Amino acid sequence: MRKVAVIGSGSWATAIVKILLNNLEEVHWWVREPEIKRSLETNGVNALYLSGLEFPKERLRVSHDLAAVVEAVEAVVLVVPSAFVEDTLQVLPDTAWAGKKVCSATKGIIPQTNQVVGEYLRDRWHIAEGDMAVISGPSHAEEVALGRLTYLTAASVNEDTAKYFADLFACRYVHVRLSDDVYGIEYAAVIKNVYALAVGIAKGLGYGDNFVAVLVANAVEEMNIFLKEVHHIHRNLASAPYIGDLLVTSYSQFSRNRTFGNMIGQGYSVRSAILEMKMVAEGYYASRCVHDIKRAMPIAMPILEAVHDILYENKKAATVFAALEPKLK
Repeated sequence: MRKVAVIGSGSWATAIVKILLNNLEEVHWWVREPEIKRSLETNGVNALYLSGLEFPKERLRVSHDLAAVVEAVEAVVLVVPSAFVEDTLQVLPDTAWAGKKVCSATKGIIPQTNQVVGEYLRDRWHIAEGDMAVISGPSHAEEVALGRLTYLTAASVNEDTAKYFADLFACRYVHVRLSDDVYGIEYAAVIKNVYALAVGIAKGLGYGDNFVAVLVANAVEEMNIFLKEVHHIHRNLASAPYIGDLLVTSYSQFSRNRTFGNMIGQGYSVRSAILEMKMVAEGYYASRCVHDIKRAMPIAMPILEAVHDILYENKKAATVFAALEPKLK
């Protein structure tokens, strides 16, 4: 019997547990919040996220003890928001990951190191690239919870590792393809959050669908330029983990990043928007991290710069977008 753990307790982590229970007898689940652990063990529901989703309690092994959870399994799916990955994992001994397969489902950058999760796990925890994978694609947790058809991509430099996690995720309503573009897919999953945030700002400012279509088209070009710089291999940008994920995050009612951007466009301060949402919008952190990474690159990314200036330079959204308009093609 395969023993797998999910690390994280938000909406996407909760949806992933639902997926994995299609293929596993039980799932080990690390959660931070006492009320989530209590509600899962008592009622089989996550009290804070996707609370309408019911789990068979007897098939969950819920714990606050991260070291014990990791030790008990052969594979880990990491679904902690990127801003909290380093703090979450620091309780582990350096030997914790020996012999483990690790899959990142975190679509963000570690702010302390400006690395995607795979790079961070490789450099800080010395996990072999062949033992790591990333799972990504257009996949709002709310739709997964409803069992709606979803297409994911499992990527690893080791095809056997990619297939291992693809087999864990594949079920009636989840189709999984394989890829070797680990870092391209991870960076695409990060930067699309910034562009979805830009779409939200535009809608909050009152721009229409015509402008948003041009904004997204230019975002695709920026993404292509950036991915070539960070990981220059042949890839089909028109496939699900790239443009597919960008589109669903930009247009869906479930998109936290679009919602966050919409609030900024309507005049909310960053702090007010964060407090009201009560959830992490990865694009907020990603815009600063990607901006810092991009400084060393000879490329132009005006949409990224616009979002960064609004969120971190306290520039007025209306003024920044007025200056962005003539830069779009």
